[in-house]
Amino acid sequence: MSGVSRGHLAMLVFSALVAGSFSLGSLAANHIAPVALNAVRFVLAAAVIGGVALAWGGVPRAAFRAPWRYLVLGGLFGFYFVMMFEGLKTAPPVSASAVFTLTPLMAAGFGYLLLRQHMTGRMALAMFCGAVGALWVIFRADLGALMAFEVGRGEVIYFIGCAAHALYAPMVRMLNRGENAVVFAFGTMLGGAVTLMGWGWQEVVATDWPGLPAIVWITLVYTAVFASAATTVLLQFAALHLPSSKVMAYTYLTPTWVIGWEFFLGNGLPGPLVAVGVGLTAVALLLLLKDEH
Repeated sequence: MSGVSRGHLAMLVFSALVAGSFSLGSLAANHIAPVALNAVRFVLAAAVIGGVALAWGGVPRAAFRAPWRYLVLGGLFGFYFVMMFEGLKTAPPVSASAVFTLTPLMAAGFGYLLLRQHMTGRMALAMFCGAVGALWVIFRADLGALMAFEVGRGEVIYFIGCAAHALYAPMVRMLNRGENAVVFAFGTMLGGAVTLMGWGWQEVVATDWPGLPAIVWITLVYTAVFASAATTVLLQFAALHLPSSKVMAYTYLTPTWVIGWEFFLGNGLPGPLVAVGVGLTAVALLLLLKDEH
C-alpha cells in the first residue's frame, strides 16, 4: 500500500474516532469546564504517545529543534477542542457535526494561502458531493428540518474552533522538518498540554475531580487515547502524504459516524432515505481516492 493510500486509510479511521467525541462530549460538556477537561486530556495523550514513541525507537533530540512549532500546533489543536466542548454545551451532536463539514473548504483556503495547494475540478466536485451528502445525513433526509435550521450560540462557538482545525492541517506540513508522525504528534500533544495548562490552570485546580460523574471520566479517557493520541498520529501521517483539502475532506464522513454513535448510545437510527446521503459521501471519497495525475 502506497503512502497516499495509507493516508486515506488513516483519515477514514480518523473520522470514525472523531465522531465519538461529539456524542460523548455532548453528555459530558455541562459537567466540567472545557479547558480543564482538555488540559488533562492533552497531558494523558502526550503520555500515551510519548510511551509509543519511546517503544518505537525513541525521540531524537533533533525532533525538538524549534520547539515553538509544537506550541503553535498544540495551541491550535487545543483551542479547537476547547471550542468544541464549549459549543456542545448547547449544540446537539449532529448539529455540531454539520458545522464540522465546513472545515474542508476552510482547509483548502488555508492550504492555498500557506502552501499554494490548488484545488482541481474533481476535488471541488468531491467536496460538493460530500457536503450535500453530509447535510442530507445530518438532517435525516428531511428538507423541512433543513429549512428550519437556525444557527445557535454553540454552533457559532464551534465554528471558530473549526477554523483553527482547518488551519492546523496545512501548518503540519509547513512546520514538519522530517520528524515521523508519532514523534511529531508527541511534540504537538506536549505543546497542547503546556498551552492548555497555562490557559486553564485555575479551572483545573478548581475542578472537583473525585466528584465528577462517570460519563466525564469515560469521555476523558476516550478523548485522550482515541480522539487525541490516535487521531493526532493519524492526522499528522495523512497531512504529510495528502493535500490539506483531501485530508479535511474526510470530515464529510463524520456526520454518518455520529449517527452510528447515536444509535450505539440508544438514540435510534434515521430513516432509509438517509442512505442517499451516505452514498453521496461514498462518491466524494471515491473521487478523492483517484490519483490526480
